[in-house]
Amino acid sequence: MFRLFKLLKPYALSVAAVFILVFFQSFSEVYLPNLMSDIVDVGIVNGDTAYILRMGGRMLMVATIGTGCAVLARYLSAKIGVGFGKILRSNVFSHVESFSLQEFDRFGTSSLITRTTNDITQMQQVTLTMLRMMLRAPMMCIGGIIMAVSKDAKLSLVIIIAMPILVVLIYVFGRISMPLFKAIQEKIDRLNLVLREVLTGIRVVRAFNRVDYEKERFDEANLDLTGTTIKANKLMAALMPAMMLILNFTIIIIIWFGGIRIDNGYMQVGDLMAFIQYVTLIMFSLIMLSMLFVMIPRAAVSAGRINEVLDTSCQPKDAEQVDGAVNDSGYSRKSPCPVGGEQISGAANAEDKGLVEFKDVTFSYPGAEKPVLSGISFCAMPGEITAIIGGIGSGKSTLINLIPRFFDVDSGSISIDNVDIREMPQEELRSRIGYVSQRAVLFSGSIAENIRYGREDASDEEVRGALETAQAAEFVFSMPEGLDAVIAQGGTNLSGGQKQRLSIARALVRRPLIYVFDDCFSALDYKTDARLCAALKKETSGSTVIIVAQRVSTVMGADQIIVLDDGRVAGAGRHKELLDSCSVYREIMSSQLSLEELA
Repeated sequence: MFRLFKLLKPYALSVAAVFILVFFQSFSEVYLPNLMSDIVDVGIVNGDTAYILRMGGRMLMVATIGTGCAVLARYLSAKIGVGFGKILRSNVFSHVESFSLQEFDRFGTSSLITRTTNDITQMQQVTLTMLRMMLRAPMMCIGGIIMAVSKDAKLSLVIIIAMPILVVLIYVFGRISMPLFKAIQEKIDRLNLVLREVLTGIRVVRAFNRVDYEKERFDEANLDLTGTTIKANKLMAALMPAMMLILNFTIIIIIWFGGIRIDNGYMQVGDLMAFIQYVTLIMFSLIMLSMLFVMIPRAAVSAGRINEVLDTSCQPKDAEQVDGAVNDSGYSRKSPCPVGGEQISGAANAEDKGLVEFKDVTFSYPGAEKPVLSGISFCAMPGEITAIIGGIGSGKSTLINLIPRFFDVDSGSISIDNVDIREMPQEELRSRIGYVSQRAVLFSGSIAENIRYGREDASDEEVRGALETAQAAEFVFSMPEGLDAVIAQGGTNLSGGQKQRLSIARALVRRPLIYVFDDCFSALDYKTDARLCAALKKETSGSTVIIVAQRVSTVMGADQIIVLDDGRVAGAGRHKELLDSCSVYREIMSSQLSLEELA
């Protein structure tokens, strides 16, 4: 947990100021009973009104200074706590953004949300509490003990007996509560998971009349969290009465024996009153520590969960250095991509043209029994359309996701312009790619903002051009607001085909070297699909285009078709070539076209 407190470095001066203010606040609290003792033993006993007023004025001044320090310390503590939370949230979010899909799958979206919100809030609260109490409680305890001993050393033996009991009590409660607080955070993860699934899939839930079932599922997770939280709070709630009971018994014993010592002339009334206040200060300082022990176990669990995220090594990583021959761009160049035994010449050999080569690529997901892709080799040429087709589970989307390095290959290599993509900075690699995912993802905001997500400095004319190519201009400009029309969260106010076309326009406005379309035409009607394919071919004539598609009409006109079957290349070539040479391709075609259409 204390590792995270290094992030308080920007607030070092404020932390020092808080400690100084807390010191004076604690000093005033320890000094006030001594002044009160003098008023009773000197002023009241001797009837010295002037002395009483003088000492009373001093008490008022000390109390005012202490109150001012307390208010300022609380203000600075709150400012530091909120700032610490801001820095921690920013660090966690930045680190999570660098995760590959593998790390996202490992933690889960709901858990990452909980860690970024609830867990960091726990750290923020414990920081605020520690700043106010970490120095104050020990100072009050030590100062109270010193002053109590100075008043009556023998009566102070009562404190020595009471304090170990309180310390043991705090330790036992803290030890028992730690597993409960850990369980609470895990159950919050579970509750967020259920809630997120229900809210995201509310249409499906209602369509299948499963509202009651989802209520039961939510109630189960909610009651599980509630039960554990109540158990932890009951434990912590029992701590305070137990400590107050010990405090009250201690005061009773002090009054009992203090009265005896006053009667025997060893102690004065004012000293006994001050002694009781010092004992109260000592006990309350321990109660403050107990409050810390209530918060620290939960914060320690939260800190562990936050550190687990921050300590997770992000894969894939950028190469720190590149061995071998290095060109002017700083990348090692491989030999040109062979096609049919011949080497690509001219534009393909030039740098930054968008040549994509898969060379004996094998990939498997963590924990999988066998690779998803095995021995994949092909080239996607600049100025050509490469289509990837295959049955469900053949590895089409996985193959596409390897190009922008959402995952890294297990063996083999993927290169762009004869440079292994693992040797490129990820930011530069992805700047060369216009990617459209299988699931159309739009963000809340205007249509123009979503299109410019591909390139922030795109002009209105470029945005319009991308929309026209993506066959989206008609429905966009039929809206009263046009480009300023607001898209709801998740694009729920648009149809599936409209979302897909806007996603395609977002990639087009980027004008990258390589276009990657992952089955993003499935929601389009055949007429729109045909117009879009024709427009794309014209718009992307100088770029490398890689398309994953299920429709025959989308892949038939491709310059190269890669047929995948069970993670392997079953065939590669043009449409007519594959009809003659690839049985897998013929099966896919015959399932969609008649014999006459195939001929």
